[in-house]
Amino acid sequence: MSERLDAWPTLVYEDLAPMVDYVNRVVQVAGKYTLDKPFEVGWGSIVLGVTPRGLRTPTLRQRGVTFTVHYSLLDGGVVIEADNGSRTVPLSKGSVAMFYASFCDAADELGIHRPRSSLICEIPDAPPCFEDDHVERTWDGHAARLIWTALNLASDGLEAWQAPFLGYRPRVGVMWGGFDLSATRHRARSTVPTPHQPPFMQNAQLDAYVSVGFSFGDAKAPNVGMYAYIWPQPDGLGDRSWGVEGAAWHPDAGLVRLPWAKLRETADPHQAIVAFGDAVYDAAVATAGWPSDLVGPRVEGWYMSRTPPRSSSTGTADSGQDS
Repeated sequence: MSERLDAWPTLVYEDLAPMVDYVNRVVQVAGKYTLDKPFEVGWGSIVLGVTPRGLRTPTLRQRGVTFTVHYSLLDGGVVIEADNGSRTVPLSKGSVAMFYASFCDAADELGIHRPRSSLICEIPDAPPCFEDDHVERTWDGHAARLIWTALNLASDGLEAWQAPFLGYRPRVGVMWGGFDLSATRHRARSTVPTPHQPPFMQNAQLDAYVSVGFSFGDAKAPNVGMYAYIWPQPDGLGDRSWGVEGAAWHPDAGLVRLPWAKLRETADPHQAIVAFGDAVYDAAVATAGWPSDLVGPRVEGWYMSRTPPRSSSTGTADSGQDS
């Protein structure tokens, strides 16, 4: 039990908040490059992948150079890796403004144009632009490892939940604006976006979707843990069960929440994330008319490699464990 709890560490918002705030700002710098990519439904084109040491952009291509940017949270540095070389920008100390200037200089050396915008997005009370953020910050390696560990563990569960979905599902990754880990399932059904929101938020609501993710919370709602919602929000969510003890519907926020503290106390936190996601999708089927036949078998790849389709279509999550 103690070994499992150590693998799923205690996360306290107040302890992590300074580093979450810092990382949220700096990942937006390279995140801006993902806006150069063709738009995908639900902003699936922009997410940062969780790597063995941090967060990485997709492969990015400009005229004459192909590159990726890796935020190595476990090393306290940012690596710009291109086909013509690489540069490392440290995060050890200084301000966001200093980091942005160093990043742009390094990008220039590799022939990569600077981000087309320096606006800081979705962070309340932040300065308007990276160049304006002169608060001195110190890198906290312990907090950075906890941030990565949480994102890595949650990604593993969300990827397992997403795997059998037969419809459009962007890859699991970090939305660099709000700094939440996101897994979404989309349905080709047009909706009416909420008015009086910024265009990027309205464009995220063009089609119906189910979202399950992980967030560190914020000062107003310091809720570290899993969240979920259904867009458009249907009626009838208040009386449902959400698959895991401790998960509950919060009508004021329009979210189902599963606190990290409750998740790590379950017998199998990884499987609990899958069960939580399944319960949310079941709610979408029951209350919002989502198709029940868009989820295939949840089995290992080894099982599918050796099992004829007629048999594999009825497989279970445990199938193939002894393959």
